Amino acid sequence: MPVFETSAALLLLWAAIGYGLGSVPFGLLLTRAMGLGNLRDIGSGNIGTTNVLRTGSKAAAAMTLLLDGGKGAAAVLLARALAGEDAAQLAGLAAFLGHCFPIWLQFKGGKGVATFLGLILALAWPVGVACCLTWLAAAAVSRISSMGALVSAASAPVWAIALGYSNSSALTALLAAIVFWRHSANITRILAGAEPKIGQK
Repeated sequence: MPVFETSAALLLLWAAIGYGLGSVPFGLLLTRAMGLGNLRDIGSGNIGTTNVLRTGSKAAAAMTLLLDGGKGAAAVLLARALAGEDAAQLAGLAAFLGHCFPIWLQFKGGKGVATFLGLILALAWPVGVACCLTWLAAAAVSRISSMGALVSAASAPVWAIALGYSNSSALTALLAAIVFWRHSANITRILAGAEPKIGQK
């Protein structure tokens, strides 16, 4: 049972907590701490895992993936434990938005894929696992990381309904729409056949 009664004020509180967790730019912090340079000046300038990998450090990229996913999961799990399912969904959405639009970086953040997968795993782990496997399959076939992300995001509401988590379908559809928006430049390059392959400089 939730510790607190879910109210509008409590939901706003968990939205703020979720945003705060999501806005921590782990990729940027890790690359600076590990002496890998300013991530904003590397590759696409993005703060996510794919760009961290361009520093040449697989360890930094792996830690970024885990931490960016973990902050989404943490927001969901904490809110669920203390305030219930509505708060969990709102905190997860806010964490995702915090990663994409962090106040500390003038609202110029990452594309949200790791945070998206982390919060989906926490919300409904079978859906999260299905989305992760979908990402792996699409990326393996296309050899394009962004393609894996787009196919995985698009599949999320389908998996939510198919696996019996229809209460999460609206949220997953909204998250998928934002993922597609954040990847608009990638989509243009994919259609033009110019999107870099995995491992390509």
